[in-house]
Formats: sequence, C-alpha cells, structure tokens
Amino acid sequence: MAALASSSSLLSSKPSIHLPSSLSPSFPPLSLSPISYPSALSSSFSISHSFLSYPSSSRPSNVCSFSVRASSPDKKKVLIVNTNSGGHAVIGFYFAKQLLGSGHEVTILTVGEESSDKMKKPPFNRFSEIVSAGGKTVWGDPAEIGKVVAGASFDIVLDNNGKDIDTVRPVIDWAKSSGVKQFLFISSAGIYKPTDEPPHVEGDPVKADAGHVGVEEYIAKVFGSWAIFRPQYMIGSGNNKDCEEWFFDRIVRDRPVPIPGSGMQLTNIAHVRDLSSMLTLAVEKPDEAHSNIFNCVSDRAVTLDGMAKLCAKAAGRPVNIVHYDPKAVGVDAKKAFPFRNMHFYAEPRAAQDILGWKATTNLPEDLKERFEEYVKIGRDKKPIKFELDDKILESLKVPVAA
Repeated sequence: MAALASSSSLLSSKPSIHLPSSLSPSFPPLSLSPISYPSALSSSFSISHSFLSYPSSSRPSNVCSFSVRASSPDKKKVLIVNTNSGGHAVIGFYFAKQLLGSGHEVTILTVGEESSDKMKKPPFNRFSEIVSAGGKTVWGDPAEIGKVVAGASFDIVLDNNGKDIDTVRPVIDWAKSSGVKQFLFISSAGIYKPTDEPPHVEGDPVKADAGHVGVEEYIAKVFGSWAIFRPQYMIGSGNNKDCEEWFFDRIVRDRPVPIPGSGMQLTNIAHVRDLSSMLTLAVEKPDEAHSNIFNCVSDRAVTLDGMAKLCAKAAGRPVNIVHYDPKAVGVDAKKAFPFRNMHFYAEPRAAQDILGWKATTNLPEDLKERFEEYVKIGRDKKPIKFELDDKILESLKVPVAA
C-alpha cells in the first residue's frame, strides 16, 4: 500500500535479563508542550522525569511534566510503527508525545489510511497533538516501510504493531539494512505460561507457539541492540479498548457487575504514561536496555473485585458484585468480561533494576480522572446492550432494575 499524504510530510520536514532458551468527542490533552531546539549537531539535552520521583503512597494521578536542559549528548531520530487497532495504539501515541517532550525527533507510521473511519477515533483523532509538538505522522503498510518513509533515516525503530513474524519481519529487515541502531518491540505478557507462583517475571517460561515469541527470537538474531517490552492491561486518556469503562457502564446504570470466579484473581493495570516512560528510558539508556526483556507493567497488582470497587469509588456510586461460574452459566468468559479469568500478574523487576524506572500508576486517582472523561464524552448516557450480562444474571436469578 502506498503511503498516503500526511499532515506533516516526511519530505518537509546491571543484571542482564536474556531471552529464555525457548527464544534463543473531546479529550484532555497530555501535558507535553512543543519546544524548539537547535540543530542535532549542536544541541544536547537531558530529560528529567519529575513524575517518576513520587513514592507509590503519594503519587499524583496526572503529573506528566518535563524539564529539558542542555546536557545530554544524544538527540535521537525515532520511528514508531503503530497499530491501528486494539489497546496498544495508545502506547505509540504517548511514546511519541514523551519523546518529543524530551527533545527527540519522532515520526509515527500508523497502519492503514489516514482517511479511514478508524482514524476518527482515539487516539488517532488526537494526532494533531503530535504534529503541533514537532512530530511527523504518516500512514501506510509496514510491509512497504521503505516506500512509506521515503528514504528517511532513523536511529531507533519501535514496532508497536505486529503480533507475528510475518508482520514484523519486513520492518526488522528494513531497519537492519537502513542502519537503525536500536530496535524496540512491544510484545505481550500474555505469552507467559500459566504459573503456580505469580507474578510473572522476566525470564519465566513462555508459550513457544505464541506469535510474539517468534518475533522476539528473530529480533535477537538480527539486531545487536534491542529490547523487548511485555505489557498487560492499561488505562489512560485516548485508549480505544474498554478496561475501566466496562465497569463504569454497569456501575452508573445501577446494574450488577458480574465477575467470573472468586473475584480474587490478581491482574495488573498500568497507566499508559508508565509504559511510555519505560520506553523512553530504553531510548536514553541503550547500553542498559540492550538485549533485555522488560515487563511493561505497573508495580502493583489489583484483584478483579478490587477493580470493581475502585471504579465504583471513582464514580461515587455503590457497586453490586455478582460472582459466577462461566461453565455453569454457559458463557465464554473472554466475551463476557474484559480480563482473563485467572491470575494474570507480572512485575516490572527488570525495568526497575536495570533502567532505574519507577511506576506512577495510582489506580484510585487515575480512575477518578478516567471517570471524569467517561462522563464528559457522554458514555454514561449512551444506550448499551447487556445481553451476556442478562444471561448470567438470569441464570443466577439476580434481579436487574428496569
């Protein structure tokens, strides 16, 4: 697919964690401001992540401020290959904004066409924020990445799109042949094998048949400097995959919240600003990040019941949690509930130890901000069907208010 015209044309412009053996509407703007810099040859900058300095007990929910000063030697040219669907799209958006706030040059290549209906939804309908901060936006097919970027050169490439080797190989091969120095890849914590000893930590066994695993293997073979990031669930303004919204939908309508199993299953939900800050540290600390895998997650777990309770508190409403057995009820929990019906919990040990990364996710406060946006866009008044919920509740003989 040929690249489409964009609003900002390219032409105008330590412990080491190694791969396991098996791998051998309106939204509030992000608080990043465009800054003008001298040329790359004469400028030098360092980023001070002020929002990373808060202890977990006192983290503010929306601090995302940056201070830039002339001291760091490297201003990197970064290409982000961004997915056009699913929850991961917002990672590229935040990462681009943070890199620009840190003084780097950024081009974000989004899969597909700029005129498509998908681009009218978050986070794509906010890409003007990237352009206004000095970034470049293009659309096209990653399989033809050389044509899409029109011969531009980059120091670093992040693939935040592919889930299998056939999709990502053209990007990896092009990056290698083009002299890209560092390759970053958004994988998934979902590739870990289930364990009786949660949490998942870097180096734990992975599913050999998972598509992301083949990509991780190939990157390790091809690139001298690389890093893998394995996220879980995330929240944040601009996300286009339901997480906290699923709970809000039921809570604001005084409906029971059906949760499969005991509700004590542990999971991990991180604010996307934390994911982007971890990626940015890998860009600014390439020697430390080199050949490492990082769980791109928060440093705290939450139970499924706990998530429902925190969402209710953020909304200022009561919550009626109902537990059920999916098999007994005859529903697919994957379709009826937004999270895995099991312990799915990883910890960011490698990022903390190797990159000096610190989490800022504070679910109680972050959910308050998310609920304000939920109401602002009018989703609390939107007609929603609860067919699977009704099937579950009818089976349990739980009444639902008319």
